[in-house]
Amino acid sequence: MQFHLDFEKPLVDLEQKIRDLREFSTEKVDFAGDILKLEKKAAKLREEIFSKLTRWQRTQLARHMNRPFTLDYVEYIFTDWFEVHGDRNFRDDPALVCGFARLDGEPCAVIGHQKGRDTKEKVYRNFGMPNPEGYRKALRVMQMAEQFGLPIFTFVDTPGAFPGIGAEERGQAEAIARNLREMAALTVPVIVTVTGEGGSGGALAIAVGNRVMMMEYSVYSVISPEGCAAILWNDGTMGPQASEALKLTANDIKELGCVIDDVIPEPLGGAHNNPREAAANIKEYLKKHLKELKALSGEELIEQRYQKFRAMSRVKE
Repeated sequence: MQFHLDFEKPLVDLEQKIRDLREFSTEKVDFAGDILKLEKKAAKLREEIFSKLTRWQRTQLARHMNRPFTLDYVEYIFTDWFEVHGDRNFRDDPALVCGFARLDGEPCAVIGHQKGRDTKEKVYRNFGMPNPEGYRKALRVMQMAEQFGLPIFTFVDTPGAFPGIGAEERGQAEAIARNLREMAALTVPVIVTVTGEGGSGGALAIAVGNRVMMMEYSVYSVISPEGCAAILWNDGTMGPQASEALKLTANDIKELGCVIDDVIPEPLGGAHNNPREAAANIKEYLKKHLKELKALSGEELIEQRYQKFRAMSRVKE
């Protein structure tokens, strides 16, 4: 399904002209020269657009419906994927996919949020907002991974945990809190990648890792820009202003020096323009950090994780 953001449209129109010229080119009428000029113009325009994105535009990119989701990265990065369903208590939660796979032949556990693209899939996946059973399923897989000494890779892409009445009745807050406690005590390497939208506790519940990374056009914050605007100004349409105040982009958070460890570069124009290249970049960083963490013992992994998250604060007198 084709979908384009407002600031992408000038580039999309130019690329359409290039496709039209290629289609109309024949042996008698050759538009090669015109195509070459337009391609150079398109490359320059793409660089100009994506070098000057506002925080709100980056937020829109992080939410792009064509952006790769967890199962896309599973396909491109891992092999022998086996998905686990259900929390053995209530039901399965399609908003959070969990299972086991291999990274270059090495067994591992993979956990990540899964959004939908069309209306039917969005409803099925609950827009990537997990219920408590989803977090219990994730914890079940983490504990199995620890039992067999497998590294854990998590992929964060959610606006937040589902705030429905049913979710609260089934223990949403307790499920998130338990995940945070249990992840902090895992004796295996945990590597977190924010691939799209990292929202509030819904993201943090699978993001307590020894290494935390963000993709170049992803965002990570305690609340969505619209939610922040609704609280501060009683006007959810002021999301663009709130995003500037939140400083939620990968570059902003990297500057803090204590929240994330790496920013993973994306193809120019975003991961949705070249999912395979984006996945290859992620895989390179996963392998690099896993190699470093494998040198640590279980106790050292717990201590490193503890010290990492204890350092995420600054006190000004």
